[in-house]
Amino acid sequence: MNKALKRGGKIIIPSFAVERTQQLLYVLHQLFEDGSILDVPVFVDSPLAVNATEIFRLHPECFNKDVYDFLFEKSDPFGFEGLTLIRSVTGSKDLNKSEGQAIIISASGMCEAGRILHHLKNGIDDPKNTILFVGYCAQNTLGWKIREGWDEVKIFGKPYPVKAHVEIMDSFSGHADHSELIDYFKAMTGPKKKVWLIHGEQSRSESFCEALKEFHDGDVSVGVLGETVEF
Repeated sequence: MNKALKRGGKIIIPSFAVERTQQLLYVLHQLFEDGSILDVPVFVDSPLAVNATEIFRLHPECFNKDVYDFLFEKSDPFGFEGLTLIRSVTGSKDLNKSEGQAIIISASGMCEAGRILHHLKNGIDDPKNTILFVGYCAQNTLGWKIREGWDEVKIFGKPYPVKAHVEIMDSFSGHADHSELIDYFKAMTGPKKKVWLIHGEQSRSESFCEALKEFHDGDVSVGVLGETVEF
């Protein structure tokens, strides 16, 4: 992030509105407190993300110990000096027109809809800017194309050259990985006579299917688009 900020541009972060955005705010708050990154304004431009953040604030009993302790030390883990939460369309438009440095967090995480499209449209062709991905993007989404290094992408139907730096931090991903899913499956009770894998990329699903068959006696298969099942 410091390398990105030293270039003098904006850091644009496509983020899922619920949980991922709040996780980012918590981490950014810590980084600013530690003096680990340059002090620049942070904007959350997403009505859903702002509303979700307010709900997180109201339920500290759901936090883990680290966040809970931080809450009472700093009073608000999701709020800090320099943070602006934007709900209104007018506020979002004003942010798009701004010239100064900033960290902008906006939905959607896969860049398929929402206000993030406007921030990308205005900033993707500036080599000073950085687009920071902190989550998974499904194949053929706009976010996936940018992550894959496409030289040009379409936003609102118009082509834009990708000149901004693109960085990826998949450590923020909220999905369970292969081993975690195996552990989850083993911990589930019941006969599990028939198992369908219906969410995931084809190659990963097939690999996971084979892994399950190594220790599970029941039928395991990968779902097919349009398939109908009865149970």
